[in-house]
Amino acid sequence: MFDAKKETERIIAFVRDYYEKNHLKGAVLGISGGKDSGVVAAIMCAALGKENVVGVTLPCHSKDADRNDALLVAEKFGFEMLNIDLTSVFDAFKNEAGKLGDFTEEELKNSDINLKPRLRMASVYYLAALLSATRGGTYIVPGTSNACELYVGYFTKGGDSVYDIAPIYSLTVDEVIKVGEVLGVPEKVLYRTPDDGISGLSDEDKLGVKYADIGKVICGEEIDEKEREKIERLHKASAHKFNIPVYRKER
Repeated sequence: MFDAKKETERIIAFVRDYYEKNHLKGAVLGISGGKDSGVVAAIMCAALGKENVVGVTLPCHSKDADRNDALLVAEKFGFEMLNIDLTSVFDAFKNEAGKLGDFTEEELKNSDINLKPRLRMASVYYLAALLSATRGGTYIVPGTSNACELYVGYFTKGGDSVYDIAPIYSLTVDEVIKVGEVLGVPEKVLYRTPDDGISGLSDEDKLGVKYADIGKVICGEEIDEKEREKIERLHKASAHKFNIPVYRKER
């Protein structure tokens, strides 16, 4: 039985202990307006103090509603919020890449979708380095991926797969919501239908499976066999995202 209150306390203690042992100061994280980044922001504020947490919105041909929901989280927990609009950066990159050839929208689709989180993560790390240089201590980047996303490889290599500490790495979507309830994450954010803010589709529409079913697979619970097979196919197909082959010369 998942005890959300106790688990929340353990996660906060885990973060605080890591920071103390490694003499770190603060955290910089992208705030998307979704539950994962909202819960992680709340965890970091509880562990470090709101004065040591900096959120950043990173619109890139994005909906205004996403930033408005992100601001709800910042207002609730009182941490500093910055904004870096990446739309012109994305467009400039696309313009340069367009010189490589004449490609169809369908051919470009996957590259475009994954470019956005890669630009966003580069921006978050840029800010972390800048704040480390100017605020008298080291700022690191927390990850916001949950166990369900990770199990089926629903993340971008070199994008949201890059982070320095992972507070909700082992929590299913349902467990993230329960922790968010304990922490008081705004309901509009916590119960929002998850989407990538990029494709116009919900996460579940894109994946073709339900997060609740992924959670059941992770927890060893029974689900429809056809759904299990779909989930396991996604899991196996994303193995390359976790295991980087390294050639080692003989010595």
